[in-house]
Amino acid sequence: MRYYIIAGEASGDLHGSNLIKELQLLDSTANIRCWGGDKMEAAGAVLVKHYKHLAFMGFAEVLKNLRTIFKNLDQCKKDILSYNPTALILIDYPGFNLRIAEWAKKNHIKVIYYISPQVWAWKESRVKLIKKCVDKMLVILPFEKEFYKKWNFEVEYVGHPLVQVVDEFNAGYFDDASVYKTAFLPNNGLNLIALLPGSRKQEILKKLPIMLAVAEHFPKYHFVVAKAPGVEEEFYNALLAPYKNVSAVINKTYALLSHSKAALVTSGTATLETALFNVPEVICYKGSAISYQIAKRLIKIKFICLVNLIMDKEVVEELIQDKLTVANLKSALCLILNDVAKQNQIQKDYNALKLLLSKGGNASANTAKSIYNYLK
Repeated sequence: MRYYIIAGEASGDLHGSNLIKELQLLDSTANIRCWGGDKMEAAGAVLVKHYKHLAFMGFAEVLKNLRTIFKNLDQCKKDILSYNPTALILIDYPGFNLRIAEWAKKNHIKVIYYISPQVWAWKESRVKLIKKCVDKMLVILPFEKEFYKKWNFEVEYVGHPLVQVVDEFNAGYFDDASVYKTAFLPNNGLNLIALLPGSRKQEILKKLPIMLAVAEHFPKYHFVVAKAPGVEEEFYNALLAPYKNVSAVINKTYALLSHSKAALVTSGTATLETALFNVPEVICYKGSAISYQIAKRLIKIKFICLVNLIMDKEVVEELIQDKLTVANLKSALCLILNDVAKQNQIQKDYNALKLLLSKGGNASANTAKSIYNYLK
């Protein structure tokens, strides 16, 4: 069979590569073409366009690059028609992928969506479009099945692919577990605090200075910033310079988390990765006043952290907007470092979380099997 897969971000490239490997195990005739990244190409797909040329974040950047975005959409449509796939597999990346899905449906191409857009958080009206143009939806968050049910749309829960990724790292399949041995980490990395401030300069500037200011109050700990690929050294150096017990790593986030006592994490997938490494965390979110007020009116969820959303309770503390202060962050970090009862409760909740996300086994294998059987 011929599979055309579209992923527009690094996480989609990772999950797409694992899906490709599983599809190849099931389908010896699998011919795969993709928009993605190095991992999907290494897994055996023919790469048409790299996600680095697709990533436009934020309203202003999207407006500035509208011509490029429309050009990419046109190129993608022509390439799909030329390839004539058995199915089109879309991975997250809703701004681009939902437009392609709508077009594909009109052109009688089977559309399978893996990793649902977060329509349960905002733009719920997108469900109408999804119902109209997606033939099969495969979701990775347990509550998404119930969410879609109220819209009379049957979806399949396949488990979360990050469980497999973290398990493989812990089993030694990744080649960067030695980061804690590097010279700048004192005490063989026994007292590390991970700082995960996000990937875009704008959000890093809002949150990282507050995270770093907390370091002064914990002289016995070493704070390590997980840098975002693509953000220049000088940008971080200016922020980190005043602090003695702070350093940074790049492309070593999992190795860092595997040796950390606690973590200060911005919202997003990183909160889930931190939990899967059993690291107690504090969620740090701060945006511009205007953006926050707009988001507050648009977003309809109780929590911003995926861990709390999935468990439907506050497992880890969320310091949002005005609550994200040095004093509040210091207090929250003290609690997870020193309160044994709190640590035990977090670990108990993390175990329950992993059980939920692992339901049914390997998400990539489940997804490949579901797609293969559906198309067969």
